[in-house]
Amino acid sequence: MRMITLRLSAAICFVLGASVATAQTAPSAGQAKAPAGAAKAASAKSAKEEPLRNERLHLTYTVQPDGAYIEQRESAIKVLQEAALEYVKHESVSYSASIQTLDILEAYTRKADGRRIDVPKSNFQVETNDGREGGGPAFSDIATTSLVYPDLAVGDTVVLSYKLTGKKPMFEGHFSDITGFNSDHYQGDMRIKIDAPAGMWTQKRSFGALKQVRDETVGDRQIVEWSFQNLDPVESKDKNRTIYDIEQSTGYAYSTFRTYGDIAKAYGERALPKAVPTPRVRKLADEIAAGKSSQRDVAQALYEWVSTNISYAGNCIGLGAVVPRDQEFVIDNRIGDCKDHATLLQALLAAKGIEATQALINAGNVYKLPSVPVASSVNHVLNYLPGLDLYIDATAKGIPFGELPISIAGKPVLRIDRPELAARTPGFKALGNRQRVSTQISVLEDGSMKGKVEVELAGVPAIVTRAGLKDLSAEDAKELVKKVFERGGLSAEGGFTQDDPKPLRNAHRYSATFDVKQALPVPGAFPLGPVFFNPMPVASLVGSGTEEARDEAESTCTGGRSEEIYRIEFPATMKVIAVPPNLSLESGGSRYVATYTLKGNVLEASRVIEDATVGPVCSSEYNQAYDAFTKKVLPNLKAQVVYQ
Repeated sequence: MRMITLRLSAAICFVLGASVATAQTAPSAGQAKAPAGAAKAASAKSAKEEPLRNERLHLTYTVQPDGAYIEQRESAIKVLQEAALEYVKHESVSYSASIQTLDILEAYTRKADGRRIDVPKSNFQVETNDGREGGGPAFSDIATTSLVYPDLAVGDTVVLSYKLTGKKPMFEGHFSDITGFNSDHYQGDMRIKIDAPAGMWTQKRSFGALKQVRDETVGDRQIVEWSFQNLDPVESKDKNRTIYDIEQSTGYAYSTFRTYGDIAKAYGERALPKAVPTPRVRKLADEIAAGKSSQRDVAQALYEWVSTNISYAGNCIGLGAVVPRDQEFVIDNRIGDCKDHATLLQALLAAKGIEATQALINAGNVYKLPSVPVASSVNHVLNYLPGLDLYIDATAKGIPFGELPISIAGKPVLRIDRPELAARTPGFKALGNRQRVSTQISVLEDGSMKGKVEVELAGVPAIVTRAGLKDLSAEDAKELVKKVFERGGLSAEGGFTQDDPKPLRNAHRYSATFDVKQALPVPGAFPLGPVFFNPMPVASLVGSGTEEARDEAESTCTGGRSEEIYRIEFPATMKVIAVPPNLSLESGGSRYVATYTLKGNVLEASRVIEDATVGPVCSSEYNQAYDAFTKKVLPNLKAQVVYQ
């Protein structure tokens, strides 16, 4: 049971010129908005060896009756180590240019001797989307003001104070905010103030060490304030945390929404009118679904068209970005954000008489929504088809119909058709991720080897591999085997073939032949393992065995089945004197079975691991039990074939 990451080996990434990752999804829009400088502090080494320090954060929201607000923020960050200088000297503020104006009130370097050096105008730069790479104001109104602090040295402090004035709210009549502080690091004078109309219904909650220091009515305004200090931080035990739950850390949530259903309704009021199919969309739906009869086949054809023809750009859900664009605009430009994908697909489905709705979800590392409903807790939109009881995400590229990207599987979801329903997207299927690798090798007297590898994939490994290989040209395919072995310092020739990677399928096969010069030492020894790239070897479901004990916290997780079959023929001049021992283990539904048979000079081996982890969230107790199981497996994987 490993963290939810599957990727091809560095060799194939090198050949293709880019890292291979899971299928693209809309960017996570900040499930918990971090205060200025908090992200920088998060990169610190430990509680006692921080390269920088958050000395001050004063944050004030002044909320208007319609929900629009003024945000005023002042931060001070002190540089403690030279390694942090380059990082701290650059600062930027991003905002919604169509409905917000930014005023930089102060920006300066406070030298260790007390001198103040203001940031000169020449050190400011404003960047807006200019249409390059499909950006443009039509797709995103995010602007960024960047600055560089002058004459910065260890011991200095950078200070930034700015005001953002909003012209209109994200949702009319509503305001919500959620902010968390990193409790593992030094936090000096942290203060938050929300000043709202006294007649506005609100709910709030603070978490961890954050203290409420004020809650009073002054005239027609209701003012609440919190404060927080962490002057002697202790290094967290949860160093490898992969799940964020603000209620288990330090922070606050404040909202005028009574329920998450109210957030879904507010979004639906703006989005659903845009999903009524136009005559052009009806015609397009007929063309796409031509020849299809069943509801599932029609829905699949429409989904695949949107997924493959509409690329992603823009703000998915955020301030100034809660109304989908017109269908014609998205079709003409073949581009849009998650709302645009979901709205166009809903319109196409409606044109063919298929009931569909939209749903809001968090595409980041939040698996439990905060108890206080905050709009930024959901930052992505997908579709739900009631007739098929199926969630589909056309924004996520490369994902087959009926599957979901890892980032939104097994999570709470707000359905627009049933706002108050406590719904969740489906999680992973047990052993749904699968790989089978069959390797045949003939070893020559000088240690060279010839052979063939065949790989069969299903689930996430197949999706990841298709994404990585879909643009592999015929010329690159000819050089692939050579380049893979070159990465290991070996000279090789061979050929590579694969299934067509372009169709959106959750299965994939590829094979390679190879002739590698002097690959093995003579005499020598080697541990059995895949000789060619593959996304989910047996070892990936076992781990290194050198990891420290698991943190006492939940983590993201998934499982799968990986099988490796080997037939290795040694020359008559060599003698195999040792092979790994057979082994069979089982624990908590997971199992490992390995057999090694030597017949003359031919070694036949089989290793299978079935990681029964379902996920997407595993408890600390489950993690520790699985780790105990894999520690018993690891020696078998490390055992060597010895020959002379």
